[in-house]
Amino acid sequence: MTTSYTALADFGRALLKRPALSEGLPMISEYAKQVSKAERCSIFIYNPKIQMLWTTLADGIEKIMVHVNDGIVGHTVKEGKPILVNNPYEDERFLHTIDNKTGFVTENIASIPIFDSNRRIIGVFQLLNKPGGFSSEDIKFMIFFAHYISGYLELAMLFDDQTALLAKGIE
Repeated sequence: MTTSYTALADFGRALLKRPALSEGLPMISEYAKQVSKAERCSIFIYNPKIQMLWTTLADGIEKIMVHVNDGIVGHTVKEGKPILVNNPYEDERFLHTIDNKTGFVTENIASIPIFDSNRRIIGVFQLLNKPGGFSSEDIKFMIFFAHYISGYLELAMLFDDQTALLAKGIE
C-alpha cells in the first residue's frame, strides 16, 4: 500500500510542474486510467452560469458539451455525488447519442464530481469501460483522487484565465 501512496505523491509533484490545464489534464487522465484499469477517461469542466459541462479532455474524441440536465455527467452534478453505472444502455440517464456519434461502446461508467475549495462543483471526471465493471472500492479511490486533483484544477483554471487576460492585454 505504501508503494501506491508513493506513486500518487510522485504523480502530484509531476502534475504541479504543469500549471496549464492543457498539460495537466492528460497526466490526470493517464494516471486515473492506469490505476483504475479503465479504457477511457473524460474530464468535464462545469459552468454553473450557463448550466453546461464540456470536456477539456476526452480520450479518442473531440470536445463533448452536455447540459446539466442530461446524461450521467449532468446527474453527477445535480446529485453532487459519484454515480456508478455498470449497464449504461439500460439506464435512462445515459446519453446514447455520444456513443452513436463516436462509434464508441460504453460498457460501464464511474462518474465523480470534483469540488473546489468552497465545496462547489467545478467539474466531473468519468472513467469508462473497466473490465468486469466498477466497484464500490473503485469509487472510494476515485473520490479520494477527485479531492487530490481538485486543488490543481482550481489553480490551473485560474492560471489559464490569467494567461488569457494577459494575452488580450498584449494584443
